[in-house]
Amino acid sequence: MEANMPGPPRADNRPPYARIAGHYRDLISSGKLSPGNLLPSIKALADEWKVSTATADRAMRLLREEKLVRGIPGVGTEVVGRPVSLSSGSERHDRSSKTKSSWGVGEQSSGHTAGIVAAPEEIANVLGITRGDDVIRRSRVYRDSHGIVSHSTSWIPAEFAQVLPELAESERLKGGLSLDLIARATGRRVAQREDEETARIATVQDLELLELEAGTVAAILVLTARFLDADGELLEYGVDLGAPGRTRRTTSEVR
Repeated sequence: MEANMPGPPRADNRPPYARIAGHYRDLISSGKLSPGNLLPSIKALADEWKVSTATADRAMRLLREEKLVRGIPGVGTEVVGRPVSLSSGSERHDRSSKTKSSWGVGEQSSGHTAGIVAAPEEIANVLGITRGDDVIRRSRVYRDSHGIVSHSTSWIPAEFAQVLPELAESERLKGGLSLDLIARATGRRVAQREDEETARIATVQDLELLELEAGTVAAILVLTARFLDADGELLEYGVDLGAPGRTRRTTSEVR
């Protein structure tokens, strides 16, 4: 079955080939296009999007490189899968700034828990406090149709609970992420972000948080993000544990 769906709003400022690829990437991610579906021909895409055939071909080439589609000689471009990608804390922050939600395409979050706890040594070192000092801990699990995407924890200085008590309540925040609420309530906004990605064999605690059977041997990605204000003071430290099999995908424009 060939998919022929309208393009996105023209307010999108990405290059035309990136808009086309992004449109079909979102359709594949959301399940609106399934493995086996055929995309429009290069000529049909060029006509629909009012671009050259070279631009349309570049969009399809990008999707092929991402292994979302494949070209079949004499048949066309076929959908072969859906991405099982893992977002970083910075990407979720960027997404929330635009949509007021940290969810990726096809995602939902559940298991929201929060409270003021004694800071573990590792977290105390990052926040510049003493082990055992109060710190806000917020956690949730992101899921899509494939299962758990990641377990995400935000560590926030306890001082923010005074102006935003909801940060320590076990409910999904309304109006954006914790950083959005902090910015509106205090005027302290993210001016610098420091991201780090590492891989490790899942620990006993990792297995529990990712709802995996005890004794499972699996490699996971650990994504951390430090969010700093204009004075270099830490606003939040985020830790995302990616479920086994999840990958990181980034796209950049080469000039």
